[in-house]
Amino acid sequence: MRLAVIADIHGNSAALEAVLGDIARIGADAILNLGDCISGPLDPVGTADRLMDLGLTTVSGNHDRWLYDRPPAEQPLWEQWTLPLLSSHHLDWVKTFPATAVVEDVLMTHGTPASDTQDWLHRRGAHMRMRMASLEEIAPEAEGYDHPVILSGHTHFPRIVRLPDGRLLMNPGAVGCPAYLDDRTDPPFLAETGAPDARYGVLDRVNGLWQASLHAVPYDPTEMMARAHAIGAESWARAIGSGWADYRGAAPSAPAG
Repeated sequence: MRLAVIADIHGNSAALEAVLGDIARIGADAILNLGDCISGPLDPVGTADRLMDLGLTTVSGNHDRWLYDRPPAEQPLWEQWTLPLLSSHHLDWVKTFPATAVVEDVLMTHGTPASDTQDWLHRRGAHMRMRMASLEEIAPEAEGYDHPVILSGHTHFPRIVRLPDGRLLMNPGAVGCPAYLDDRTDPPFLAETGAPDARYGVLDRVNGLWQASLHAVPYDPTEMMARAHAIGAESWARAIGSGWADYRGAAPSAPAG
C-alpha cells in the first residue's frame, strides 16, 4: 500500500500539476489532501476545478474554512483575493471537507487533530523564524489518538517525527507556498523553506509497518509568478520563485497559517 500526501496547495496549479505528475511516475494507491487548497493570488479556480475532478479525500484547512466561516470584515487578504473568483459550486465543494478523516489507519488533519490553526511539528521561534518543535511540544497533541500515522500540514515545512511509542507523524510540506510573510507582528514573521520546489510526502506500508518519505519536485513557476505580480502580491512572487519571502523592500503580504 502506498499513499501520497499533499497539503497547502494555495491555488498554485502549476505546482499541483508537477506533484501529480511525480506521483504518477512513482505510483500511489491514493492521494490524501490535508487542506488549504485554493486561497491565494495565483489560480484558485483552476486549482479547485482540478481537485474536484480528482475527488481526493480532503480535510479542511483553516484557509478553506475561512472562505465561508469568517466575517468579511475579518477576511485575510488571501481570501479576499480568492472569494470573488469562486462560484457557489466551488464553495459548496469546500464546505464538504471534514475537519479530520481516516484512510486505512492513517489520521488526516490540517494543523493538529484538535485545531486547524495550530502549528504542530514546527513552531514560531526566535528571530521571527520557524523552528522544529521539540518532543515535549509535539507529543501532547497526539494524546488520545492511537492511529499508527497522523498527518498534518499548515506550517508549510516538511518533517517526519517518530514518537517513542512508534507512532509516525508527518508534515509533507507545502505543494504551492514554500515561503510566506505574516506582517501582523513587528517585526514581521517569515517562514522560508529556501527552495521553490513543490513538496509532497509518501507513506509506504512495508511488512505491516508504515514508513514515510519526503519529496521535492522542481517545476516552472513563471505563470504563477506573473499572476502574483499582476495582483500586486510581490512577496508571493518571490516566495514561489525562490523559496524565500524576505519582506525587505517587498510589498506587505497577508498572514498565512
